[in-house]
Amino acid sequence: MMDIRAREAAPAAKERTTTKPGFRPEVQGLRALAVLMVAAYHIWLGRVSGGVDVFLLISAFLLTLSFTRKLENRKPLRLLQHWLHVFKRLLPAVVVVLLAILAGTWALIPQSRWPDVLTEAWASLTYRQNWQLAAFAVDYYAQQHVDASPLQHFWSLSVQGQVFILWPLIFAGVALLQPRLATWFPQRKAVGHRQLLFVAFGAVFVASLVFSIEQTYSNQAYAYFDTCARLWEFALGSLLALALPYLKPGRRLRVVLGWAGIAAMLACGLLLTVDRSFPGFVALWPTLAAACVIVAGQSGSRWGVDRILSSRPLVGVGGISYALYLWHWPILVFFLLATDTGTPGIVEGLGIMAAATVLAMVTTRCVEEPMRRWKWPDVRSWRAAVVIAACGALLALPVTAWQGAITAEATAIAAQPHELTPGAAALSPEYVGQPSEEARIIPAPAAMKDEWANVDGACTGDHVPSDPVLEGCLQNEEPEVVTKRIVVLGDSHSQQYMAALGPIAKQHGWEVVTLLKGGCRFGAQSEERPDFCNEFNKASSAYVLEHKPDAVFTVASLTHVDAPFETEVPGYLEGIKPFTDLGIEVVGVRDNPRFSFNMPECVQKKGKDSPDCNVPLEQSLADASPLDDYVGKVDGLHLLDMSDFICEQGTCPAVVGNVYVYKDDNHLSKTYVQSMIPMFEERLLAATGWSSS
Repeated sequence: MMDIRAREAAPAAKERTTTKPGFRPEVQGLRALAVLMVAAYHIWLGRVSGGVDVFLLISAFLLTLSFTRKLENRKPLRLLQHWLHVFKRLLPAVVVVLLAILAGTWALIPQSRWPDVLTEAWASLTYRQNWQLAAFAVDYYAQQHVDASPLQHFWSLSVQGQVFILWPLIFAGVALLQPRLATWFPQRKAVGHRQLLFVAFGAVFVASLVFSIEQTYSNQAYAYFDTCARLWEFALGSLLALALPYLKPGRRLRVVLGWAGIAAMLACGLLLTVDRSFPGFVALWPTLAAACVIVAGQSGSRWGVDRILSSRPLVGVGGISYALYLWHWPILVFFLLATDTGTPGIVEGLGIMAAATVLAMVTTRCVEEPMRRWKWPDVRSWRAAVVIAACGALLALPVTAWQGAITAEATAIAAQPHELTPGAAALSPEYVGQPSEEARIIPAPAAMKDEWANVDGACTGDHVPSDPVLEGCLQNEEPEVVTKRIVVLGDSHSQQYMAALGPIAKQHGWEVVTLLKGGCRFGAQSEERPDFCNEFNKASSAYVLEHKPDAVFTVASLTHVDAPFETEVPGYLEGIKPFTDLGIEVVGVRDNPRFSFNMPECVQKKGKDSPDCNVPLEQSLADASPLDDYVGKVDGLHLLDMSDFICEQGTCPAVVGNVYVYKDDNHLSKTYVQSMIPMFEERLLAATGWSSS
């Protein structure tokens, strides 16, 4: 993790074992322990350790020691020079790692993920990666690391970078305010800088912690990356630095505090679900544990934990901790991608750790330390600005060129003649010939993220649900003359068919409303379904019974990655029976296969003809469709099976007719469903008996 490398940190190797004033070797060792925890938990446990929170506290602690000393010694803060100096020192290592990650991305990551990695490269360079991840509520700590971005760990560096800009402004505000207080309140005793800083950081601590607790409870995935929900951890480090001169525990208490703090730090990630409960009040555990170690300081006892933290190996690791944090995550992600494994073993993990350590040492000695010793940029502010701009340009040029090439390729692929990419039409008995082998598969990898089926907009007027559970209600553009009203229920597998049902509805004057929630297949109350899905389905059913549409569209079977590969939807017939009793017709379509891997990425890595990307039918769908068991049991239920336009000749391929069938491991691509429109319409009208006029 990054640090301010103030005098307190004394990073140079020759300084690590000296008694230089202000140097706290136990803090350097604490930083080392934190980065080793982060890396070890990521590599072997697939969990969060709480080590990042320790880093946040330490960075604010050291920054506050430095700036408080300046204020109390009446030295100028020189904020511009400080900011330029900090980022001039930090950015070179960032750019080196980012360039290496881009190279690894080109070699190992499927093309459909390139645009996201490039976007994150910009965000990492400009210290806004945390907001990038927060916007998408990314599950950063998913067990399946191979699906993670090699840049996601930059979120914490971005938060720190933002605080490195904000915190000096607080000190500057206090420096301006302190002399004016004597003028405003001459009758009162003078208030010192330290007291004002206590008030300022205390206010930040309380406000941010309250906000963090509330946001973690209501939207934890976003709060995890939210700077505002993390400020209290920095404020705690600042308050610790301000209070430290007044905290003078005895030798025995120092020993107890030190060991208790280390034990609590090490246990945090094992005992708490850090990735699901942070950064609310639970994050007080690792931060207060680290505070105990810092307060313990140099115990003067042979039994103190500071003897271990101040040892040459840990102090040495502390000196490369920034670079070690930068390298460990991308090496882990690329290793898992290259080996196609989910979790490294002991030996593999040690190899990852060793590689990260070697690269961290090289980066520290060949990039960080030379930049820190280079005096030319520190002479004039514009010189430091030039160095920062040069670092940015070194990354910006290849990223910009790469993004331009991706856009050009996507345009060329989209411009191919339609007859070269027939998609599902290639499986129609009427199709003559073979799809061109020279055509490029559509959509372009860069366009894969746009392959969700669209619905025109939010529900309006009488269509707006009264139940807040259904707040995601969407509808198509209302036809001038409505000939039929349809409500689509279920999850994303119902949504994907809107790529066909939507255009067909517009052609026939059908009004379509969608009530969808991810992972919630429609059916009656069932113990096999999460409570929130049962609640959503109950509200959806009430909506249908209240609005009495002409028909309801659902997905009527449920596919699985492992055997049994396809089953009936729990409570399906019981769920639709109240509709059909009112004369509401129900359309139930058969589900599509699910896989244990991303189908388009399989093609991008191994080619569309690879057996790995063409899964046997018997490992994808049931031998006999579960829909057959519904026949004749509910009047008004119309069943629709499109599986022969998804699977062919005993396999379920990733590509049909030069079109990606799937957008990921289980959702049909919008482009492919659109290629099914003529066949889908024909079967829908035949199954329901609805007029084609």
